[in-house]
Amino acid sequence: MANRVLEPEVLYDDPPGVVDPQLELLARWMDSVFEIPGTRIRLGLDPILGLFPGLGDLLTTVVSLYILGAARRYGVPRITLARMAANVAIDVVLGSLPLVGDVFDVFWKSNVKNVALLRRHVLATPAEQRRARSGDWLFLAGLIVLLVVLLGGAIAVSYGILYMLAHALAQGAR
Repeated sequence: MANRVLEPEVLYDDPPGVVDPQLELLARWMDSVFEIPGTRIRLGLDPILGLFPGLGDLLTTVVSLYILGAARRYGVPRITLARMAANVAIDVVLGSLPLVGDVFDVFWKSNVKNVALLRRHVLATPAEQRRARSGDWLFLAGLIVLLVVLLGGAIAVSYGILYMLAHALAQGAR
């Protein structure tokens, strides 16, 4: 019996170096299809759907996860996928805040950012991909440092509030 070479499975139909235009269009619709008249501010369906608590945020998150899944199918490195997931997580957490989150969604544009990261991977030479991965590591390291600082600040503020509360209760007990 002769040895047979198995061909790799094709994960997407686009030729190498091309991002599916439907992904680009989807990101544009979600983040920047409309322009606020008299300004240069663009927004999409993400902040509009976010006005509907729960359901709107759920729908926009599903779209963001679809783009993330497409990036995985394109073979985007794990560190870049992690950066894309961080973009989605930031969008979900901050975008879920009533009204303030919707304003945040107008400016954050996680879907456009993630499709740009996908495009950067698909069009990059191997040397550019290495540099891009380094930038992704820096982004995630900076995000982790920021989260640790925020956590430390939250703990310090909580401790201060508890200390003042205990002090006030002790003064009231006298």
